[in-house]
Amino acid sequence: MGQILAIDYGKARCGIAATDDMQIIASGLDTVETKVILEFFKKYFNENKVEEVVVGLPTDLKGNASEVETDILKFIEEFKKEFPDVQIHRFDERFTSKMASFFISQSGKSKKKRQEKGLIDKVSATIILQNFLEQRTR
Repeated sequence: MGQILAIDYGKARCGIAATDDMQIIASGLDTVETKVILEFFKKYFNENKVEEVVVGLPTDLKGNASEVETDILKFIEEFKKEFPDVQIHRFDERFTSKMASFFISQSGKSKKKRQEKGLIDKVSATIILQNFLEQRTR
C-alpha cells in the first residue's frame, strides 16, 4: 500500500495532508505555495509511494462551485499529465476551514499561531483526508 494525500487548494497556497502507508491515519504534512506545488509533488513522489490524491471540492451551502474551482480544474489537468498513475478523487470541503480554526483554537496555541493561514490550510487538508477515509470505510 501507499499513501493517500489530500490538498486544500488555494490561489496562494495549498494545505497538504498525508496518510500513513497503511492508509489509516491522516496527518498534516505541509503548506506549499500554489505556484510550486507540482515541483513539491515531484520531489515527494520520488521519496514516497502515493497511490491516490484527494482534492477538496469547494462549494457553497447551495452546492454551487466556488470561484477557485476553475483554478482547481486546471491544476487537476496538469497533475494528471505529470502523474498519470495517481488516482484523483474530489471531496466536499465545506466548513473545513471553520473546523480547522476551531480545532486550532482548542489546541492551546497562541493567538498569532491560531491565525496563521498556512496552519489552517494544513489542518483543513487533514480534515478533508480524515473525512475521506471515514467515508471510504463505511
